[in-house]
Amino acid sequence: MPNQFPESTRKPRRRWLIALVVILLLAAAGGLSAWIENRATPAGDPSARAAAGKSGNRPQPVQVLLAQQADLPVWLDAIGTVIPERVVTVRARVDGVLQKISFREGQWVKKGDLLAELDAQPFKIQLDQAQGQWARDQALLDNAQRDLARYKDLWAKDATSRQQLDTQEALVRQYQGALLSDRAQVENARLQLSYTRILAPMDGQIGLRQMDVGNLVRANDALGLAVLTQTRPANVLFAIPERHLSTLRIRQTRQPLRVEAWDAGQRERLAVGRLLSLDNQIDVATGTIRLKAGFANHDERLYANQFVNVRLLLEVRQQVMQVPTNAIQRGARGAFVYRVAADGRVAVVPVTPDASEAGWTALAGTDAIKVGDRLVIDGADRLREGAHARIVMPAQGAEGKGQDRVGGSQTKGEGKRAPQ
Repeated sequence: MPNQFPESTRKPRRRWLIALVVILLLAAAGGLSAWIENRATPAGDPSARAAAGKSGNRPQPVQVLLAQQADLPVWLDAIGTVIPERVVTVRARVDGVLQKISFREGQWVKKGDLLAELDAQPFKIQLDQAQGQWARDQALLDNAQRDLARYKDLWAKDATSRQQLDTQEALVRQYQGALLSDRAQVENARLQLSYTRILAPMDGQIGLRQMDVGNLVRANDALGLAVLTQTRPANVLFAIPERHLSTLRIRQTRQPLRVEAWDAGQRERLAVGRLLSLDNQIDVATGTIRLKAGFANHDERLYANQFVNVRLLLEVRQQVMQVPTNAIQRGARGAFVYRVAADGRVAVVPVTPDASEAGWTALAGTDAIKVGDRLVIDGADRLREGAHARIVMPAQGAEGKGQDRVGGSQTKGEGKRAPQ
């Protein structure tokens, strides 16, 4: 049967059919979404529907901490290097073959302990030679002195000339000088022989040996036999910004300043000491000044050339107003905090942060914050002036602020996001 409709008529009809199917699918999806929303919101609760449509008017859940007034220690943080009290490279003082090593690597030794021995035979021979020369010259001196006595007797009897007497006296003085030189040679030979026994010059820990038995040791060897370090006591060198110099010098004249050494992860305190001295000039390249702190280090927790985190107690501020550091926000007008009143209304209070320590920041030049004010520490993203807040965690005081380090520093309090 011939086609009743031309090809040009079928194509527009097919397009309309496809468009109609798409419209029906969209309408079905919209109806399903409305049904789900109606199921989620009870029909008999208009307040719930209103709250769902105006979620911005609901009280915002927040967590708070109470402002407090307490002592605040001010610490300066720095990176330091442990410097031994003394470092000595143990070297031989004479040349010789190394015959014996009497220490273990890493051993603690005392001053005068035997560390190593060299071949002493050549030095014993030199000592014997010096002693033989001394004995020979001593015999010559004894004989010359007896002859001098005879010449003096003959001179008294006018049986000899004055010239012979003077010559004999000069010969006696010559042998006396030779004997003094021989005595010095003997002492020097004994000293060289004693140098074949290498002794510890001080108390300390000896490092890895640089030579093995059988090697020829020379007095001018650069490496020596080993390195001996004394870390009881130990010193730590560190640097602080020059802006703290005036306060530091004033505090140091009153009493020794406390210094703490912490491990690299700042999790464990290694030692407690005191500030010893300041450098006599400021490093112009870095704007810092170097300081030296001393530690007794009886437990040897500080190791030579170890990097440590240093904390210097600059001062303790008495009974200052403090707020939680994470309650401080930052905005275009500066730092501020959100304070929650008894009725839940939120107020924006400008503050001036000062020194911080252990999660708390002191305030400078403000009376707006009082002891016991509830300050928002979490949930401040959607808060505004006059908004309502709902406290989801009971307000806490200063518990948790102990004497041990928690992670504060002397830097200013860090804020979060400014209000929109």
